[in-house]
Amino acid sequence: MADIQNKIFELARELFPICRSITGDGVRKTLSILNNVYPVKIHNIASGTTVSDWSVPLEWNIKSAYIKDCSGNRIIDLASNNLHVVGYSIPVDKILSLEELLPHIYTDKERPDAIPYVTSYYKERWGFCMSENQKSRLPAGNFHVFIDSTLEKGNLTYGEIFLPGKSDKEILLSTYICHPSMANNEVSGPALTIYLAKYLSGLDRRYSYRILFLPETIGSITYISQNISHLQKHVAAGFVLSCVGDDRAFSYVASPYGNTLADKALKNVLRFEVTDFKSYSFLERGSDERQYCSPLANLPVCGFCRSKYGEYPEYHTSDDNMSIISPSGFLGSYNVMRECITALESNFYYKTLTLCEPQLGKRGLYPTESFKGSAALVRSMTNFIAYADGKNDLIDISNIINNPVSELIPIVQKLLREKIIEEKELESRNVIKIGAFNL
Repeated sequence: MADIQNKIFELARELFPICRSITGDGVRKTLSILNNVYPVKIHNIASGTTVSDWSVPLEWNIKSAYIKDCSGNRIIDLASNNLHVVGYSIPVDKILSLEELLPHIYTDKERPDAIPYVTSYYKERWGFCMSENQKSRLPAGNFHVFIDSTLEKGNLTYGEIFLPGKSDKEILLSTYICHPSMANNEVSGPALTIYLAKYLSGLDRRYSYRILFLPETIGSITYISQNISHLQKHVAAGFVLSCVGDDRAFSYVASPYGNTLADKALKNVLRFEVTDFKSYSFLERGSDERQYCSPLANLPVCGFCRSKYGEYPEYHTSDDNMSIISPSGFLGSYNVMRECITALESNFYYKTLTLCEPQLGKRGLYPTESFKGSAALVRSMTNFIAYADGKNDLIDISNIINNPVSELIPIVQKLLREKIIEEKELESRNVIKIGAFNL
């Protein structure tokens, strides 16, 4: 495991310096690097393409940008930090007074030493970002502002991996590849997800897996609008992976009603496998779960983070750098998602085949001598059988009897082998039992 966590971290380090946006060369370079870990199919959607209520924007690329003072000294330079330029800034080459320049300067007063992350995707403007403290030290006089960027017809580019399983029902993993140099909020998601793809490629898979590397918002809207019929027919559960590299508490962002198979699996794993996690309702959404769970899409998707986007102090600033993510942070996220995959792959309905309790002793599954405490040795097994009524799946029973799925899997295998229980496939992608009702 030490090897995998270091590989994920080093991949994040390699991705960190790239100047990304929702379109452009930075996205393509990012996907090219991910492709070195596991093959990624690249898709290009032309600028101007109508996607639901939106339109694919012009492609933006930037070569250089800076502000010089009247002595020719560079006050800020894109080459030193690609957060210094407002994303999607139009080209500019002007001499401005301080008073003319200030409306185009963006800072974060709550973090006066940090550079904020600012974009303007859908309205043409230009601007620079710097720390509040640097802004306060700008001298009077003239400044040369220069942005060498292009906004022209091109493509929105995204990556996709499809791993077929025995079933045509799919598990969806989605992450984004559109932010510039931020560690937890950007590169942690694709770095973790590509290594999950590599792990999944070696499994004997029950489910098929669809893994997406998208520009946030416009990318998921594009993908959903072009594939909605397939997604609604096939997706059994899905997860948006974001901000998964730090060592702080884990976070779960619910689907609109928190009642999908994805919600159930992730909540179960977090309950049993980690010591500290926070739950957020769909009212606190903020990533691509907004699109997957929108009313007419209605896909069974929830969000998984370490520190949730918008909730940690370094978010959307230059302080979200490589120092706040770690190999151990990645390992925690990797293990949670592996356990979710295991839970989903093993999740069936179970029904006992005997009237009253089965005779476990004759099958070598129960002590043949009865003494105080002997029943405790097989309590998990007998509890499992007690709730194997054909109405509970594996995760339901795990929640009821307070045993993690990982401990129940070998019990299930023994009971199936001895023909004490039978298993049945889940009835549909959205069947979640609440009380006495099925939804």
